[in-house]
Amino acid sequence: MPEWLATIQPTTLAAPIFLISVIWEWWAVRTGHAKGRYETRDALASLAMGTGSVVVNTLTGMITIWLMMLAWPYHLSISAISGWGLEGIPFTWWSVLLAFVLYDFTYYWKHRFAHRIRWFWMEHVTHHSSTHYNLTTALRQPWFGPFTGLILVGTPMVFIGFHPYVIFFVGGLNLIYQFWIHTEAIDRMPRWFEAVFNTPSHHRVHHGINPRYLDSNYAGVFITWDKMFGTFVPELDADKPVYGIVKPLGTFNPFIIAFHELGGLARDCARDGLRPDRWIRRAINAPGWSPDGQHNRSAELKAAYVAHYPEQAGTPGLPPAGTHVA
Repeated sequence: MPEWLATIQPTTLAAPIFLISVIWEWWAVRTGHAKGRYETRDALASLAMGTGSVVVNTLTGMITIWLMMLAWPYHLSISAISGWGLEGIPFTWWSVLLAFVLYDFTYYWKHRFAHRIRWFWMEHVTHHSSTHYNLTTALRQPWFGPFTGLILVGTPMVFIGFHPYVIFFVGGLNLIYQFWIHTEAIDRMPRWFEAVFNTPSHHRVHHGINPRYLDSNYAGVFITWDKMFGTFVPELDADKPVYGIVKPLGTFNPFIIAFHELGGLARDCARDGLRPDRWIRRAINAPGWSPDGQHNRSAELKAAYVAHYPEQAGTPGLPPAGTHVA
């Protein structure tokens, strides 16, 4: 494994491009050359979240690499079967391409877990908290992501023979790809591209709080994962995405943006009293789950919408009429 790979951080190298792109989009939107919305306080809050995330990840990144390196001696015998030996899968163009695809597969599940398990949503909600959708939204990242353990979802790639340095490298490329899809300036890409890749249209759906769009389009790069696992919903011109979270924050304070869901989970657990079983169930169930059965999860929100607008039953992203929510 080349030593120089450990020193390359693709997202750091791409930072100037991110900044230039944000400035261009802001100018294009303000001058009417592109669709979209910018609010100064919201954009500054997103940039503050991005800056804080860089600091946290820089301080904790070595811990994550260390944990993956602990797993490295135990990588499975794909290497032995193929004759590659203890060095694991060799570092070549095809192995990096394969790692990129497999990482995106694990990212799909990591992202899905982040929406369906409140402990992980406590981290990811930061990214969804803006009521606008522009390139600064891509930079609105959590401050305590490494502490939820979600980042370790990629560890299975270590066990099959991909070196942790390779995983971090392709993970950075994955994040770079996702930057440009956070925009309203691009309507649709060519049909063949929309069929295979994640695009601004697909990702606008993911950020929408319209009932039909909740918990959909988890892909990082390849939208095919959503199509394979039944979570794909197309963007409908008749139902433009409304952005944010179901319970809007109403603040631009970076500390509240970063930690509000942690506080919310703590308050809910405090109301439960000394009931660790309820604390655990709150943490592992979907956001909106309640121990008294009065849930307000995405499934209930979709069902309530269909009950109010029965003509929408069975349309993309919405359940058929009369669907029972367990």
